[in-house]
Amino acid sequence: MTSIELPAAADFHVHLRDGSMMETVVPTIKKGGVSLVYVMPNLVPPITTVEQALSYHARLQAIDSSVTYMMTLYLSPEITPAVIAEAAKTNEIFGVKSYPKGLTTNSESGVVSYTQYYPVFAAMEEHDLVLNLHGESPSSETTTVLNAEETFLPTLFDIHEKFPKLRIVLEHCTTAAAVEAVKKCGPTVAATITAHHLYLTIDQWADNPHCFCKPVAKLPSDRAALVKAATSGNPKFFLGTDSAPHPKSAKVGTATGKTAAGVFTQPYAVQYIATAFDRAGRVDMLKGFACDFGRAFYKIVEKGLGSKDGGVIVLSKDPGVVVVDTIGAGEGVVVPFHAGEKIWGLQWKA
Repeated sequence: MTSIELPAAADFHVHLRDGSMMETVVPTIKKGGVSLVYVMPNLVPPITTVEQALSYHARLQAIDSSVTYMMTLYLSPEITPAVIAEAAKTNEIFGVKSYPKGLTTNSESGVVSYTQYYPVFAAMEEHDLVLNLHGESPSSETTTVLNAEETFLPTLFDIHEKFPKLRIVLEHCTTAAAVEAVKKCGPTVAATITAHHLYLTIDQWADNPHCFCKPVAKLPSDRAALVKAATSGNPKFFLGTDSAPHPKSAKVGTATGKTAAGVFTQPYAVQYIATAFDRAGRVDMLKGFACDFGRAFYKIVEKGLGSKDGGVIVLSKDPGVVVVDTIGAGEGVVVPFHAGEKIWGLQWKA
């Protein structure tokens, strides 16, 4: 296939930041063929109240009201069963995101022990909110960035066993082991797969800061497992780009002396996916992964978002498009994934 027409895609894991970076990033959502985004809450300070989430939603809407924004809360001691009940009454908040403490960007307020949140999980199960897990264990004598996801999987199984009706998404899978773990769980457990993890292995991020993210890309065999899962037609796996913009200075290490974790894919989200699926000879499977499966898992129509979420996109291999070198300006300039490389092109159908 050299072209395909699809409903607008839905991206179930995005970082839209705040302030000037938000103003840079939000206008790129539609450029990537996406009309619905699930927004992560790891701002500074994190989104831990319904009021904060609704305020953030309003700021996003003010920039581009044509996009549907699904909001999340940040799992922390401030999140109680009462907060969950309040969130469930809104039309904007759909889940709670768990970050392991100190493991990734703005995760200093994250989770140390999941057992303390069992009452919150029970409330989420009751009110049908989704638990989004950053599935990694903190580094230790036996855990590094290369096995942090695999060592977290028993925690996934434990939460699922104790709360079988709780909808859980294992975010940004990076390993063959995670793919198999999600398959073993019941229908209430699904997983997102990013665009960049369909391309990267450890070799790329080891010498390119713009390919460095958390969780890190792993082995070629893991990448192959992700491609197979994404293109399989299994509804447990759907698009969540984890697009994470950082100023170029933060990525190359001049701002803090460290490389910020995150890969920026928002302006070309579906184009990257189409290119990866084309390489696998499975462009025909793109619609389920990018458009249908996530919407079904999140009950978009049942939750009343179907009428606001729409549009048609047309993707073409030829002539395609070359990824720009930078987006934004000044200190906030961001380098997109695979800058300078040719990928599939995209247009919105009139």
